[in-house]
Amino acid sequence: SAAALSAKGARVALIDKADFAGQTSSQSSNLAWGGIKYLEGREFRLVNKLCKSRNRLMDAYPSTVKEIRFLATVEKGFRFPPFFIFMGSLLYWVMGRFATRAPRWFSTQALAEREEAIDVSDARAGIEYSDCYLYDNDARFVFNFVRSALNYGAAAANYVECHDLTRRDGMWHAALEDKQNGERFELAAKTVVNAGGPGADDLNADAEIDTDHRHVFSKGIHLIVDRVTKTRRILAFFASDGRLFFVMPMGPKTCIGTTDTRVEDPHTGVTEEDRKFVLANANEMLNLPHELTTDDIIAERCGVRPLAVKGKDVGDDWVALSRKHIVEVDEDARHVSIFGGKITDCINVGDEIADTVAKLGVELPYVDRRWYGEPPKSVYEEFMHQAELMSLEQYRHPIASEPLARRFWRRYGTRAFEILETIRRDPESTKPLIENAEYLRCEIEQAARDEMITELDDFLRRRSKITMVVRPSEVAASPGLREACDILFGDEAQEKLATYISAHNTSARSA
Repeated sequence: SAAALSAKGARVALIDKADFAGQTSSQSSNLAWGGIKYLEGREFRLVNKLCKSRNRLMDAYPSTVKEIRFLATVEKGFRFPPFFIFMGSLLYWVMGRFATRAPRWFSTQALAEREEAIDVSDARAGIEYSDCYLYDNDARFVFNFVRSALNYGAAAANYVECHDLTRRDGMWHAALEDKQNGERFELAAKTVVNAGGPGADDLNADAEIDTDHRHVFSKGIHLIVDRVTKTRRILAFFASDGRLFFVMPMGPKTCIGTTDTRVEDPHTGVTEEDRKFVLANANEMLNLPHELTTDDIIAERCGVRPLAVKGKDVGDDWVALSRKHIVEVDEDARHVSIFGGKITDCINVGDEIADTVAKLGVELPYVDRRWYGEPPKSVYEEFMHQAELMSLEQYRHPIASEPLARRFWRRYGTRAFEILETIRRDPESTKPLIENAEYLRCEIEQAARDEMITELDDFLRRRSKITMVVRPSEVAASPGLREACDILFGDEAQEKLATYISAHNTSARSA
């Protein structure tokens, strides 16, 4: 919303009481998908819309939103016959406007030959289809929208909390607090957009805004373990509770999940029951060299899906609730609330919010301005040409699976030119600082310059995915971590490092 509004000429302030994408938006499956599972609930309009959104993201972010093959196993005794599911995958492909590769059907024997990690002893068939995923991670994708808003002149601040939001004299007045130093100040605005995700209901209650919709919360968790398959595809199964269950690549590791548990509080965590559920399903469905246990867990992800509901009665089948987003407007108060939604739908949300805010009287002088997407192909070609002239390939990272130039472009866009300049000045900046992490010194310097790193976790878990693929104990023991802190925090490096190690010694699961 901030990226769309600022690009179209509005004066925008974006605040977050913690780090950007610090909760739900850094805990997803990293999928940008059309929602094939919603076909079972006959939500054809939602699937159609999400498929269009997915295709739009693929076109706009070709370096980031990548097509990936899903290989689904249909077990014996499943509630639908394999042929019926295959027909559903064909319908999904059609609804996706044939933007991806066509689905394929596999016999049990062919399925075993296709993917040796799958246990086919109880399988009836295999079905392969395509969807998309985020090559890096969800929080990185979200922050690039924040960075885009800043480029268009927005004011953005993380770790700033709104304590009071009142309307008087035709304006909204927000009492804000800088959570780092305790400084208090006030911000005035014509219009408020509540994009608080799971916190949206509390924000509305504090501002005395009555809405028809509210949220219920579904907790989803993922476990990250060492790689369980040599292929780079997503393995899909139907878990013991009937839900789709994924085994997904995450850099050099594998991410397994998810759960679907109703919770009342969005501030939740992974339980032993959650771990047992995910590990039990993985052990049952996969051919593994050894049974996965909690000792194999490198990291965990836990977030809540904010599901939009109208009224107070959710009904018994809350799992079937739609994942669509709802924009609700209080025209008299000039207040906008966003309920529900998925990352796949983010461009639609930005467009809809811009249209809504314009109708509330905020002038958008560049209303037709495209606000999303990667820079033009000519800029990409110029970057790759400069990288080639620098012989950047000689700096290939020892554990990275792709050329450095392509990785820099995907993560930083036009700001990747600054990284090339850093390397020209100091070729040693291409060395990794943190062992087993796909991030170089020049990238950490880039993060320090313009990625609003306030706490060490902001970089290790959200701007990057280092602590998703490297055990916290290994990160803390890395000799380069202190140097990274020096780059990121300067004189505050020792304090920030001590805070991080203290927090993760007491709360993180470590080897």
